[in-house]
Amino acid sequence: MNSSDKTIQPITIDKVKINDGFWAPRIKVNHEITIPHVFKKCEKTGRIDNFLRAAGILNDGKRPIFPFDDSDVYKVIEGAAYSLMINPDPKLEEFVDNIINKIAAAQEDDGYIYTTRTINPDKPHIWAGKKRWESVSILSHELYNMGHLIEAAIGYYQVTGKRTLLNVAIKCADLLENVFGPGKIERIPGHQEIEIALVRLFKIINDYKYLKLAKYFLDIRGSINVLEHPDYLTQLKIDNPKLQEVKALEYNQSHKKIIDQDEAVGHAVRAMYMYSAVTDIISLFKDSEYGSAINRIWNNVVSKKMYITGGIGSRSHEYGESFWDDYKLPNFEAYNETCAAIANIFWNHRLFLLRGEAKYIDFLERTLYNGFLSGISIDGKKFFYSNPLASKGNVNRKSWWLCPCCPTNIVRFMPQIPSYIYAVRHDMIFVNLFIGNVAKILLGNTNVSITQETNYPWDGNVKITISLSQIKDFIIAIRIPGWTQNKPAPSNLYYYLEPNDLEVTIKINDELVDYQIEDGFVKISRIWKDKDIIDINLPMPIRRVLSHENVEDNVGKIAIERGPIVYCFESVDNKVESIFNLKLHDDAVLEEKCQSDLFNGIVTITGSIYNEDKRLEKIHAIPYYSWAHRGKSQMILWVQRVTSNSI
Repeated sequence: MNSSDKTIQPITIDKVKINDGFWAPRIKVNHEITIPHVFKKCEKTGRIDNFLRAAGILNDGKRPIFPFDDSDVYKVIEGAAYSLMINPDPKLEEFVDNIINKIAAAQEDDGYIYTTRTINPDKPHIWAGKKRWESVSILSHELYNMGHLIEAAIGYYQVTGKRTLLNVAIKCADLLENVFGPGKIERIPGHQEIEIALVRLFKIINDYKYLKLAKYFLDIRGSINVLEHPDYLTQLKIDNPKLQEVKALEYNQSHKKIIDQDEAVGHAVRAMYMYSAVTDIISLFKDSEYGSAINRIWNNVVSKKMYITGGIGSRSHEYGESFWDDYKLPNFEAYNETCAAIANIFWNHRLFLLRGEAKYIDFLERTLYNGFLSGISIDGKKFFYSNPLASKGNVNRKSWWLCPCCPTNIVRFMPQIPSYIYAVRHDMIFVNLFIGNVAKILLGNTNVSITQETNYPWDGNVKITISLSQIKDFIIAIRIPGWTQNKPAPSNLYYYLEPNDLEVTIKINDELVDYQIEDGFVKISRIWKDKDIIDINLPMPIRRVLSHENVEDNVGKIAIERGPIVYCFESVDNKVESIFNLKLHDDAVLEEKCQSDLFNGIVTITGSIYNEDKRLEKIHAIPYYSWAHRGKSQMILWVQRVTSNSI
């Protein structure tokens, strides 16, 4: 294992205070509304009581609905931990402490913790297998649950300093290290997650055995044939007869050794968690074979398998919540699980930390403002599991799901957003995202305070004030978003109808900076003084977007975006006979309009389009993330394009 002082490190949540008008209210809603809402749902559905049942304290004959129900509690605890870092809340902390005590009571003496088996070892969930680890490569989710336990424990320990849950996690991880490995149990995790958790535990505890086990779980994929397990195909097809059409080994990315993989296949969330862990391993071991594989897979995703919203995984639950073939990106049937969007952000952030290239943050940002944000309602109490790009009015957010992995994932991700804004390497501070905040960054032995003021994503004016106790020579690297450089995607999958020559301007203390772009960043090296001010202007014209000709669903269609925001059309705003017959002329004038009274303030796009009778009608487009807030409504993102010579 190698390390270098040149590696890029994120700035942790506690060092960045978001105070803008866009994300700060959402993070507050997550703390005050979403976390209590999801905890109550976990109580009502018996997820928390399952730990009492496993401990023998509650004996009512009930058990988990799914074998992964434990993970939902762990994810909410992790989210609560990060939220406590931002918003100290003694009552919430006491509530979580109480749940942690129940979890600790449910752990078996040797460290095993999996309530569906412990409650009734003779009759666990059908996916669990008759014995420990028997179905771990299929659908038991034993290791998946334990991975989320470890991540929750790390988060809670980092925020509160309390070790109860961390001790549970360490005991569990030690059990895994004892039973899995060469010459021991040699099986792959059926749903990747434990690999991420073990890497994180290694970084906290500094015990190499956890890192070694994480790499082992990755290295053996493709060499262990799960088809030899008699229940593998049977379990995959339970209540899902169409799953027979999914290539069985591709479902959980065990079809090839990772170093031989070259495209994203199978269950999208499983894939993203695995790619995130692989990227961690590349960073720690400088593994070139893993590095080559992950580059191939990333290029496949951004070139052939991502939606304009950053959403991924186009095939529905019936087909394994999976990636489809290259360029197969249907709009009505788009699955785009919210969990996959979150995991995609995890992966791209790791890739940025590894490579230092802005294209990964470009993908992250597109997903953040569109594919992820659509998954949570503005009031914080309703969720999307899937995020289609067109709807006949039959898609609505729900307050809970039978499988609530997305709400609980949203809860843990939302308070982590501050950690994506900045990063540091040696003598360089990266400004990745444009969000109003105050950050405290330790650069070498110097404390640097950065204040960012902006109304992003609604306008591209960003003011950054540097505060220092003494002058210091260092570099500030400012990301220049791909959408300002005529690249809506880091590939040719999407492109703008017309190139734009509006330039990004950067000023320091009112003096224009002559800059070059390197790896997507403008890297300004100078001796910085207290109260130096950087003014950035990112032009935000309305852009028309086209997709690659091989995306059949989008042939002859066009989409609209402005800055990082992708727009859509809802029937509630557009009084036309059929929203699916909207036709946007290339020459139609589109105008932006600030609407402070709608969805806590947004910028809408208005203009004129042609209807079926070739008459002009007014249109109204809203940010994609904000649709489905006003009752049942038809929605479309890609509309029919009318060129000048087709009228």
